[in-house]
Amino acid sequence: KVLAAKGKREEHQHGSMFSVKTLLDRSCFETIDDSSPEFINFVSILEHVLNHRLKGQTTWFGYESPRSFWDYIKAACGKVPHNCIRSIESMENVRSSRAKGRAWIRVVLMEKRLSEYISSALRDFKTTRRFYEDGAIMLGEEAGLLADTLIGLNTIDFSFCLKGDGLDGSCPAVIDYTPYLKFTQNADSISSDEEEMRTMGSSGSESSTPDKTATAASIFTEQSNLVSKCKRFEQKYRLALEQKGYLEELVRLREAQLSEAVSHNKALQQNLADTHLSHTLEKEQLEYIILELQDQLKSFQSLEQLSADMSLSQTSLEPSHTLNKEETPSLRGLCGSLTSVASYKSLASLKSSECLASPATEISSPGITPS
Repeated sequence: KVLAAKGKREEHQHGSMFSVKTLLDRSCFETIDDSSPEFINFVSILEHVLNHRLKGQTTWFGYESPRSFWDYIKAACGKVPHNCIRSIESMENVRSSRAKGRAWIRVVLMEKRLSEYISSALRDFKTTRRFYEDGAIMLGEEAGLLADTLIGLNTIDFSFCLKGDGLDGSCPAVIDYTPYLKFTQNADSISSDEEEMRTMGSSGSESSTPDKTATAASIFTEQSNLVSKCKRFEQKYRLALEQKGYLEELVRLREAQLSEAVSHNKALQQNLADTHLSHTLEKEQLEYIILELQDQLKSFQSLEQLSADMSLSQTSLEPSHTLNKEETPSLRGLCGSLTSVASYKSLASLKSSECLASPATEISSPGITPS
């Protein structure tokens, strides 16, 4: 059982490496999408690697229900900056956990960040140990090699459609190993065959002269050295090309983050300027209201002072006014009694009657003459 598990791990590891290489080769000729056989095989291998010896979810009754690798990705990759976990969780047409995991693989491949997510998840060893059993690929050294191998996929421009129903397929992913079993003779193998033919020809001609044999052997050794050097240079060139693509993608990602930060900073500065302007306007309005209230207060105080002065003046004028009112009728009566004709006639008649009654008195009063 241990040997079978080990063989399965090696099978998945070599399959993932082969699938990455076939994807890189195919991307040189056409765009990789959901219909590409190389991509379908790669996704199947990656799902098997992420689901290898994944612990089940324990229910209330003590039973373990099957779990998808999406639960592990949510827990282990939550700290990845600018991650796409929330956007995948909010997709309406993707409901099952298996479908969300498949959508995540396609999204991170289009973002060229699959290796970054896997590396971040592996660094969270506590979460990885909590989700996987002993002997899982994600707990071994193969997982680190897998993350390093996935860096090469950052040079491929993937194009996927996430609106289809293919993501909700309940059938498990099936790995097809037949493309890796086919023998395709490349330039390296052809050159090695030519070397073998030349060595065979040189061994058949050993009966010839020693000088010819020595020169042929030296020529073959030089050619073999040149071929090995060419192979090493080719490997270094491929590695440098992959690193160049990875660095270009990293620079593009950092530039996008920088532009986003700059736009966010501009928005904050604009909000700060608007807030400062509104505060300035409010301050001016409050100052104007304070000045207006002060003017109104001064006018009220002057009106109160004026009303107080008027009340004092009224109180000082009231006694003389009443005195004038009392004296005026007596004077008028007096003047009226002296000037009225009736009173004058009554007075004259009275005096005449007095004179008739007492002549002595009339004679003795020289100031009164008969009319």
